[in-house]
Amino acid sequence: MWKSVAYKEWLKIRWFFILSTIFGVLAVGYIFLKVQYDFKFNDPNNYWYVLLFMKVKYFSILKFVPLIIGFAVSVTQYFPETVDKRIKLTFHLPINENKILLIMMLFGTACLLASSTLLTLIFYVLSTIYFPVDIIIPALISITPWLLSGFAIYYLVAFIILEPMWKYRLFYLVFASAIFPIFLESSIAGGFAPVNMSLAVLVIGLSISLLFSGYRFRKGEQ
Repeated sequence: MWKSVAYKEWLKIRWFFILSTIFGVLAVGYIFLKVQYDFKFNDPNNYWYVLLFMKVKYFSILKFVPLIIGFAVSVTQYFPETVDKRIKLTFHLPINENKILLIMMLFGTACLLASSTLLTLIFYVLSTIYFPVDIIIPALISITPWLLSGFAIYYLVAFIILEPMWKYRLFYLVFASAIFPIFLESSIAGGFAPVNMSLAVLVIGLSISLLFSGYRFRKGEQ
């Protein structure tokens, strides 16, 4: 049964997920086209010096890419379920309602994980062509909060969409607006090393909130 639910979710999100992931790959490609240009018209040692000691982020364009992917997946996965309360049909399947929500959430999470892994791998491989490890490691540390922001926006948007009452949706929207900028704070390259683990724990906490909204939705609270 879980395979059927997962397949249904894939049919909903596949094109938005694929297109947004392609957008992410193109963004990473653009970063290194610019790096190649800078290497060609500047002395590589001076360029490395700027990155190492002035902590300039050559990858800043990547900041909002995971956010866009997470938002696209969440909206395309959960909004159709709220139209005419279609999700209640899903809840009538011969499987525990919480388990259905968990399958939906885990499927979306797995898609985001696959996308994030792909972008990180491409970013890392291309970085090794131009930069030493002393530049690559801080870069990976810096993009970690941005990658986590994709998961955070996925859970928060789903939380808001599945909430049946508008007054609570507005409250959750204010809550999301207050908490989400934490993931996008400005910092020097590698500056987020002390807090990345805390942000990961926060994202896990946000994932649980989906069950609460799902419970209220299927109970039809007004």
